[in-house]
Amino acid sequence: MLAPLLGVLLTLAFAPYGFAYVACFSLACFFQFCIVQSPLRAAFRGYLFGLGLFGSGIWWVYVSIHDFGGASPVSAGLLALCLVALWAVFPALTAFLSAKILTWFGVWLRIFAVALIWVAVEYLRGNWLLNGFPWLQIAYSQLDTPLAGFVPLVGIYGVGFLLAASSVALAEVLRRKLMPLHGLLLVCLIWGGGWLLTGVPWSHAIGAPIKVALLQGNIAQDQKWLPEQMMNTLNLYQRLTEQHWDADVIIWPETAIPAFYSDVKDFFLDPLAAVAREKNVDLVVSVPTYGAGKDYYNSVMTLGSSEAFYHKNHLLPFGEYLPLQPLSGWVLDQLQIPLGDFAAGDDTQTLLQAGGYPFVTTICYEDAFGELVIRQVEKAAYLVNVTNDGWFGDTSQPYQHMQIAQMRALETGRYLLRATNTGLTAIVTPDGKISQQAPLFTTTALTGSILPMSGLTPYAKLGDGWVFAGLLGWVMLVFGLTSAGKFWL
Repeated sequence: MLAPLLGVLLTLAFAPYGFAYVACFSLACFFQFCIVQSPLRAAFRGYLFGLGLFGSGIWWVYVSIHDFGGASPVSAGLLALCLVALWAVFPALTAFLSAKILTWFGVWLRIFAVALIWVAVEYLRGNWLLNGFPWLQIAYSQLDTPLAGFVPLVGIYGVGFLLAASSVALAEVLRRKLMPLHGLLLVCLIWGGGWLLTGVPWSHAIGAPIKVALLQGNIAQDQKWLPEQMMNTLNLYQRLTEQHWDADVIIWPETAIPAFYSDVKDFFLDPLAAVAREKNVDLVVSVPTYGAGKDYYNSVMTLGSSEAFYHKNHLLPFGEYLPLQPLSGWVLDQLQIPLGDFAAGDDTQTLLQAGGYPFVTTICYEDAFGELVIRQVEKAAYLVNVTNDGWFGDTSQPYQHMQIAQMRALETGRYLLRATNTGLTAIVTPDGKISQQAPLFTTTALTGSILPMSGLTPYAKLGDGWVFAGLLGWVMLVFGLTSAGKFWL
């Protein structure tokens, strides 16, 4: 029973709980008790650990499927359990591979090799199966610790490597394979280095402040797509907009307009755009759009000084597209979610512009993919994320998603403007801190100012490929030194 409890314990390191240092303890115990000499036994314990982690960390999937997707309790429960069981395979794989090398390497090489295995498996989970699911990756839990100082250099996988290495070192001390002084020295070097890097300015302002208003309509999810509620929703966002014509940029949340662009263009969007031009204000609104043929997109568009579209590129499995197409009919019947099969936008799309500067757009959980953001950030002055976490009710999901969004600001050295339907709407500074935030489930407009930024962090320049190359190179260096008997510790 220890393994699943350790997984539950790791969940407490993430938002909204915020016990960040619990992650190091939980992982150290995982490596101590789950990585045993039998790889199959290690995999079994790793799987139980994964069940505890994902069962306690993403239980809100059930809320989305049952409360707002219309599935029966049994169907929603089965699908949620299947997803938890699927993601639990990845900690099992980590444990299996780590156990495989348990007797191959000396203690120092083992520390870094096991840490590399952890983040490599996290990368597979975050970018491969079902279009990737990067939730609960361990680096996100360290947003408010000294390790966050490394984020602009090496991104979440580099930070995950350092956290895992610290944890494996502690586990090796517990296993009496590493002298406590040596383990303490390694941990101090890692965490002290992060502390020294905290606050280093990787980007700089390039213009005057931009006054922004982020709208949070707080439309109940079970009412949002009802045809008879459409005009109430449009009128609400129009009123909120009219109250903030003094802003330079006004941003609406994901699918704030519960109708296709072609259906609301003439009577609603065109008149709104005309007023925006008259007031010299740029609007960033989210509306579904039709593409070629039968395709339709989850889109963001700008109104005012320019009119352009961004179509969501990285789609949410089961919510916006249906993987495993032989099962798609069954899934549609169970979920009963409107607009459940979007098309993906192109990989290369022109940056939208508002307030006189281009910005990177992410819709919903696109902001969980750091590579998607950094490949566009060089020409962008700030980041915009629009989302609707109303699908998950009053659970931990909105807080976890906010934590992920903060990491994108820190990785890129850019302000992040986050407009949501029900919360958490926020302005995030380039150091990943929330400067202003609206509470959940309130109808409001969050106002403030940001600075357009320029300059690239090392991570934004190099990306995950170079990070993993560097980590592998470090492991190979340690291998060479230990093989030659020159690793003096």
